[in-house]
Parts: sequence; C-alpha cells; structure tokens
Amino acid sequence: MSRVYNFSAGPSMLPESVLKKAAAEMLDCQGSGMSVMEMSHRSKDYEVIIEGAEALFRELMGIPDCYKVLFLQGGASTQFAMIPMNLFTNSKKMDTILTGQWAKKAASEAKKYGSVNILGSSEDQVFNYIPKVDPASFSPDADYFHITYNNTIYGTKFNTLPETGNVPLVADISSCVLSEAMDVSKFGLLYAGAQKNIGPAGLTVVIIRDDLIGKADASVPTMLNYQTHSDNGSMYNTPPTYSIYVCKLVLEWLKEMGGVSAIEKINREKAKILYDFLDESSMFRGTVVPEDRSLMNVPFVTGDDELNAKFIKEAKAAGFVNLKGHRSVGGMRASIYNAMPTEGVVKLVEFMKQFECDNK
Repeated sequence: MSRVYNFSAGPSMLPESVLKKAAAEMLDCQGSGMSVMEMSHRSKDYEVIIEGAEALFRELMGIPDCYKVLFLQGGASTQFAMIPMNLFTNSKKMDTILTGQWAKKAASEAKKYGSVNILGSSEDQVFNYIPKVDPASFSPDADYFHITYNNTIYGTKFNTLPETGNVPLVADISSCVLSEAMDVSKFGLLYAGAQKNIGPAGLTVVIIRDDLIGKADASVPTMLNYQTHSDNGSMYNTPPTYSIYVCKLVLEWLKEMGGVSAIEKINREKAKILYDFLDESSMFRGTVVPEDRSLMNVPFVTGDDELNAKFIKEAKAAGFVNLKGHRSVGGMRASIYNAMPTEGVVKLVEFMKQFECDNK
C-alpha cells in the first residue's frame, strides 16, 4: 500500500526521510551494532544522541544559555500539574485565558495547588476565537501566566502575546513548536508533547528559565521536580530514549530544510492554500475567526452531518486520512504540521473541490 496523507492531530505524520533513516538504523545505529532501543542511556553512544538533540533544539529555537532543555515523560498533561508544583512558590496564583480543552485542563490541575484567575474565555463560541483581555485584570503578584499557544482541537492561535511584565509567561506549544519563529526570552517556561510536530509519542520537551528551577516545596515528588531533571541532564532515570533519537532525526531534517524561518514560510503557504479555498467555497467553511487562525490545525464543516460523514469516508478512500474533527467541534480538521508536504494540502484542496462539484 502506498503512503497516505495523514492529517492526524497527533500522533501525526513524520518526514519520510526520517522514517527511512530510522528504519535503516533499526538494527545498527551509527556503527554501534545495536538498535537505539537496546542502548544503555548511560553509554557514550547514547550520550551523543541526547546531547545532539539538545544542541539542535537550542540552535533551531535560539534558546538562550539561561534556559534548560529537559527531555521528560508523561506528556503535556503531566505538565499541567508539574508546573504549579514547581512554580507556585509565592502567591500560589496563576492567571490564564481559557481557549480550549487543554487550557481548561491546565487550569483545573492548577486549582489543586493554588488559585486560578481566569481573565477570559471563548467557550461561549466553542473556542473559535482568542479572547481580548484587559491588562488591568492581570494579577501583578501571580506566580505565572499560562496560555495554550496553539489550540489543536479548535484551530486558534495567539498571534499577540499577553504582556505579563515580571510574571513568567508559560505556554503549551505542543502543536506549534518549531513551526514558526518564537522569541523564547519572552517566556519563563515552554512545554510540548512531541507527538504532533517533533517526533513520536512518549517524549515531552520542557524549556525552562534557570531562575524558575529549584524553588519547589520539599513535598513535591522527586520525579516531578524540575531540579531533579536539570541536575541530571534529563537522565535521573531512563529517559524515552527512542523518542529522543527520532526527535533528533526530525531536528536534523528541519535544519536541512533551512531551519524554522524556512519551514514557517512553507507552513504559511500551506495554510493559505487551504484557508483561501475555505473562504471561497460554497460548501465548506472554516470555523475560526480569520484573525485567530492556526497555521497547524484547520477545522472546517459543511453544515450537514451526513455530508461531513460522506466527505470523511470518501477522503479516506482517496488516501486522505484522519480528517474527522474533534467531537466538540464536529465536521473535519486538517492538521498540517511541519512534516505535511505542500503537495498534500494541494491535493486535499483538489479533492475538496471535486467533492463539492459532485455533491451540489
């Protein structure tokens, strides 16, 4: 069977060249005579992999020296608890804007450890926009301000960051990491599950400013303390070794593509192709207000559940898979992460045009 165009929101498609390299090195990685799956994480062979992955992250994202890059497990969902455990050190208060289910879950976890000041929510319109919030409502004594930078389910994105002053800005960047230029110095902490844009499931990357490490209460479990992982180079215990290896291959691929600025240009071109069609179509329409549209996740509907189901079925048969939208939005969603080639978006639009003609 030939490769399909996989529009899954996660785990998502990986660059084909990365898959081929991983396959070629499955039995013998870099002359070691063994698979990365079999390597001791304490070995020199593996040290090259994890240190290389960190160096590439720092280079591609322009991460300042005063930040640590941590390779952790537990997904972004574990970070919902780990962040307040480590950052609730003074007022035990978090400011946040609710822009989707993941933002709500992060707020719910934080409430277990302190208070949460909800500055705005777009739930009234099924999270199809980013709320405008008054800076006067920000808590000057908050321990941190949390946002979900890109909302995977609902297809919205912060195009303007809140100005939080001395309050550390914390962002879930799971579905937009490395997709466009980002000034890391504007944040106190960034975190991302790898399975959308940087590798297979099992790895979570945390980028944290040095001054936010080492202040957790003694009651915080060892494995949930950032200092544990910072002091031990992400190897206090066995890290997700194979996921980190594939992540390194993806980062090498991205560097060969020309880096983040080059992939951002491609991503903007892909998104424009799809959004332009949705704006012109008489059958399909996007669900997000134009000014807050994501480059990575594009939800759309026809307005007819039966027609949506027919489209998803016929699209799958034509080689366009995982287009079914999240149950809270309905319809369809095309996730067009870094690894999705422009050709895939072009062909999807061609299929949508033909479907529209055939179902007038």
